[in-house]
Amino acid sequence: MSDMTRQTVVVTGASAGIGRATATMFAARGARVALLARGGAGLDAAVADVRAAGGQALPIVTDMAEWDQVEEAARRVEEEFGPVDVWVNNAFTAAFGKFTDLTPDEFLQATRSTYLGYVYGTRAALDRMVPRDSGAVVQVGSALAYRGIPLQSAYCGAKHAVQGFTESVRCELLHDRSRVRVTMVQMPAVNTPQFTWLRSHLPRHAQPVPPIYRPEVAARAVLRAADHPQRREYWVGTSTALTLLANAVVPGLLDRYLARTGFDSQQTDAHPRPEGHGNLFAPADEEQDYGAHGVFDDQAHSFDPQVWASRHHLGKAAAVAGLAGAGYALLRRRGGH
Repeated sequence: MSDMTRQTVVVTGASAGIGRATATMFAARGARVALLARGGAGLDAAVADVRAAGGQALPIVTDMAEWDQVEEAARRVEEEFGPVDVWVNNAFTAAFGKFTDLTPDEFLQATRSTYLGYVYGTRAALDRMVPRDSGAVVQVGSALAYRGIPLQSAYCGAKHAVQGFTESVRCELLHDRSRVRVTMVQMPAVNTPQFTWLRSHLPRHAQPVPPIYRPEVAARAVLRAADHPQRREYWVGTSTALTLLANAVVPGLLDRYLARTGFDSQQTDAHPRPEGHGNLFAPADEEQDYGAHGVFDDQAHSFDPQVWASRHHLGKAAAVAGLAGAGYALLRRRGGH
């Protein structure tokens, strides 16, 4: 890996949310940052953030669902900035609603953007990194890559697919004794503009399932994964760790729990339901910049103890202890009744 202060970094979905916060953090340590996104206004504002933070910015309007555009973007980055050291796959789009309320075209588009966008980004990166035997690909994942929840079938399906795809590619690189690394960062609920601009069939404004974290929490984890890509996976947030462990132990119980709570917990009356068709087929930030943050900053956390524990390789142990404690308390409560 090259000097971190002079890295060439590609961030997809860089115009808002985790991607924008990540691009700005890379820029703050002097990186050359290529920003790939569809929306013009959001991309322009992200470029301003990167330059203000001290980095160089290369904006490239790119639809990650289109291979030709992804390949052309990768070619431009290396032509103007030099060899790519880190490629961060983050771009996605999706639709909120029950599976039977989504049209086949909506499901297809969400899958193309969220799953194939990662496939195409990874391919463009590896085509350049593997011959040099150097580089890292960071997949921005989610707790939902392991645990599906109601009202997000397209997103959950795509993130599950990214998880399986990444494991397969990682095994192939290990077989070839390549020094190129692919790692994945499983995120909790993050306060990004997606809950305002995604296609929605819900009667109320969509919201992330609490606890909610600020995009900078996620971005710091992405940078750590890029710096230490030998680790196959990172879990961000106590909620992510507990969800993944609980799903491994009592998935049926989670099915019933989410069936009961998963509808109301993903909707709020605190904000009016957004008008329009969302960003599924066209960018929502073409003419308006939404920034890195969504509308839930008053509820969002800027720190989580699990993130610290994970950096010190204590994350899973702490989560296991927490899960065991919660299970013991539940059994005591049931015993009392």
